[in-house]
Amino acid sequence: MSIHHITTALILIFTSLIGTSQNTNVSTGLVFDGEPYLSVDPANSDHMVVAWMGFQLGQNLVIKTKTTFDGGSSWSSSVNIPHLGIGHTSADPSLAFDHNGDVFLCFVDYNPTTGLAGTVEVVKSTDGGLSWGSPSQVISISDDPGKLCIDRPWMVIDREAGPLQGNIYVTVMNAKLFPVSPPYNPYFIKSTDGGATFDNPRYLDTINYLAGDLIPQPMPSPSVSQNGTVYATYPSYKTSQSFLPQLFVAKSNAGVDGFSHTTLLSGTNAATDSLAKKAGLLLCDPSDNNHLVYFMLLNNFGDADVYMMESTDEAANWTSGIRVNDDPTGNGKMQDLVWADFDSDGDLAVCWRDRRNGGSGYETDSEITCAIKCADSSNFTSNFIISDVLVAHDTVLNGSGNDFMSVQFQNDTLSAVWGDVRDGRVNVYFNRSTKDQVISVSEIIQDEMPSLLFPNPSNGIIEIRDVETPFDFNIINVEGKLVKSGTSNNQSINTGLGAGLYFIQVNSKKYEKVFRFIVN
Repeated sequence: MSIHHITTALILIFTSLIGTSQNTNVSTGLVFDGEPYLSVDPANSDHMVVAWMGFQLGQNLVIKTKTTFDGGSSWSSSVNIPHLGIGHTSADPSLAFDHNGDVFLCFVDYNPTTGLAGTVEVVKSTDGGLSWGSPSQVISISDDPGKLCIDRPWMVIDREAGPLQGNIYVTVMNAKLFPVSPPYNPYFIKSTDGGATFDNPRYLDTINYLAGDLIPQPMPSPSVSQNGTVYATYPSYKTSQSFLPQLFVAKSNAGVDGFSHTTLLSGTNAATDSLAKKAGLLLCDPSDNNHLVYFMLLNNFGDADVYMMESTDEAANWTSGIRVNDDPTGNGKMQDLVWADFDSDGDLAVCWRDRRNGGSGYETDSEITCAIKCADSSNFTSNFIISDVLVAHDTVLNGSGNDFMSVQFQNDTLSAVWGDVRDGRVNVYFNRSTKDQVISVSEIIQDEMPSLLFPNPSNGIIEIRDVETPFDFNIINVEGKLVKSGTSNNQSINTGLGAGLYFIQVNSKKYEKVFRFIVN
């Protein structure tokens, strides 16, 4: 039964039920699990795969995946995707199923120290995400020398019957790991053989629609419609084109051999808080090839709110936008981390990180909140909460690696994953609910969270409690680099480290543990 045919009363039942559902810690890591991405098998909504960036001692960040075949009641063991080079780290996963039921994983693998080696890769699983094949290179740093053209890949796959079925499309942008000289560009790469090989990358921007010199990372957001038309948005700020910042849409309906361009927004009052996770999202409506939506944060009332713009003519024209979060306007409560998905019948679910029950600004308590817009309605439902606790802010959320959550809406079932710091570390949490019932999944047994390090935060001097001396230790920074190691003959260690977030591995006769600590 489609949501867009249910009554207002049923919508209220749906939202109240979701608000009481329980969250599952899927990643269960001890240190850091960030930027999760969830994909649901279009032929079986109980089959899902989640990928995320996870800290692995001695390997920096790696991409990890888990799979469920029973709607999240149980999950497979995590699988680590190997690095392509010594000293590499991985980031930015995205997932998609194709029309055959195979699942593809796209990610970045690079050397964070030199910035001279790095690629975007795609791997394929033919057993539903339990194992992964050999990587196929999508784009390399060397493809556009000096531009670091490998950051934040997004991947979409054409699953509809036709000559473009199975095509894989990936967008990327310039990285900020090291300085990149303007002009800056959004990139587009395609595969027409199911990910075995990828064509040479091309720029999405062009004359009169250039990304310009003032936005160092013009992140594209791609989507593909049911008729095979490919779209991608990207931001622009180039004064010779316009004195105002703009947002463009690139469109191709000819096998992606060329793009036409239109303007989605010009001179928007975009959110400006430097800590806010404010990336936009473009979606094609699977029930209507003319219909597209775009989500972003706007400061129309003095604080960041979630807005949706719509086009009903294949991106030729766009509405000015409607506010999705329904807390009072101008209350100083920032929203961010927006993600959304269409159901096959055109119903739309939107989720974001909400602070209406916390304080003002970015660094305050938050929840994950949702709203649903039925296909035959012009309005969203009242907002409802899908996280089961109000989570206190942690400074780890001020850094990168926590920039996105992920949402899938299929068969009137909402599934969502996000990074959460409720246990004093970033873990990936999962929620699944339907309009008819709450699906309360049992929490996966998670590793013990050590609470034996004190004080935290500290001035650089820390105490490891309940440990036998002497013990060996390694201290790693947030980039995965070893910054100090040694042997301690007492429980107190003067780290000598500057302000920042660190991880210490303690190896003793009594236990081996990893602790996260902050130096003020």
